[in-house]
Parts: sequence; C-alpha cells; structure tokens
Amino acid sequence: VQLQASGGGLVQAGDSLSLSCKTSGLTFSRYSMAWFRQAPGKEREFVAALSWYGGRSNYRDSVKGRFTISRDNTKNAAALQMNSLQPEDTAVYYCAAGYGSKVSRNSYEYEHWGQGTQVTVSS
Repeated sequence: VQLQASGGGLVQAGDSLSLSCKTSGLTFSRYSMAWFRQAPGKEREFVAALSWYGGRSNYRDSVKGRFTISRDNTKNAAALQMNSLQPEDTAVYYCAAGYGSKVSRNSYEYEHWGQGTQVTVSS
C-alpha cells in the first residue's frame, strides 16, 4: 500500500493550495480518507476526513468553511482544497487511509499513511 501526498508549497496568507493524495495497493472505495497535519514542535492533529463514498465528512473547527476534503474513487485519490490560508496552517500535511466508513479524528484509526507534504503560509 502506498499513499503519496503532494501539492504543498510556500504561499502568502489568504492564498489557496490544493493537496493531492494518490493511493495504490488498496481497495480505495473501502477506505475513509483523512488529512492530518503536524507543525514544528507540536503533535500531529486531525484536519479533515471523508467516508468511503464521500457521504460523510468531518473537519476540525479551525478549518471549517476554508478547507474541503474530496475524493475520486475512479482515480483512487483524495484531495484537500485549502482556501484563505493562515500562518497557523503551516505544517506538514499527511494523508491517511482507514478501512471502513468512519470519519474519525483519531490517527490510530488510520492504517496507512503518506509521507507528508510541507505547507508554509507567510504573513
């Protein structure tokens, strides 16, 4: 199983970025997908999750209305559209896959992880 996150970069506050997570080696439609992030010196935190067919989603409060998680089961890929980025969104962003339809905020419920992509937002 492989998850490959990409799309990070350096942007200014107020800008947008779209992260992509391409997967292989798993039955993608059987997995919920999630994004987590980890800022320097901080613990990894939940960002967003989407159930296996996209019927349910879950977001951390600070990104609601700014971030949108999506998936394309025909391409075995997930995405995170991030708008109105703020300096506090600076972190390494990880995509994760968890078997089943859950949209959990708990990292331990996701079995497979990508390598992370850096997002840096300057003020």
